[in-house]
Parts: sequence; C-alpha cells; structure tokens
Amino acid sequence: MTESEFNELADAVFRRIEQALDATGADVEYNITGSVLELEFEDDSKIIINRHAPNQEIWLAARSGGFHYSYQDGKWVSRRDGSELFGRLGELVKAGCGTAVSF
Repeated sequence: MTESEFNELADAVFRRIEQALDATGADVEYNITGSVLELEFEDDSKIIINRHAPNQEIWLAARSGGFHYSYQDGKWVSRRDGSELFGRLGELVKAGCGTAVSF
C-alpha cells in the first residue's frame, strides 16, 4: 500500500469515528489535531487514536493499554490479539462514558 492510500484509509477511520460519536450524542469530547484524535470522558480518562504512517498502522491508546492496528482484508486488525479496531474502540468508549457506540 502506498503512503497516500494509507492516509486515505486513515482519514476514513477518523471520519467514521467522528460521525458515530456525533450521531449517538455520547458524553465524549473529541478533538482532531492533524493525525491525532483524542477522546476525553467526564472522569478525565482519554483515548488517543493516531495514524503511524511509517508502519501503516492506526494506534489506539487507553488506560487499559496500547493497541496497533494494520489494514488486512478490508479491516483494521491487531496483530497482537486479533481484535478489530472499531470493536475495541466501542468497548473502550462504553467503558469511558457508559454509552454503547457502534462504529
């Protein structure tokens, strides 16, 4: 995959997350700064999502740990535990604000 293709896919990830959060009205503040998306919850916990172009991965960091997702067969999948990015993010957002969000 070229860097341009990776960036297009990563941009789509950020848009999908933003649209899902806006649609649910979940109590989550978010801020996009360049290649970083930061979600903040009422208890001051955060989830940081960023693109890592050199490895062509989306990185997700939360209190529970850090996860790296690469694009495989049309999905963003963790090489470490096989989890899917949007599934894991949904779990983390629900833990942070109590609202189920489907990405």
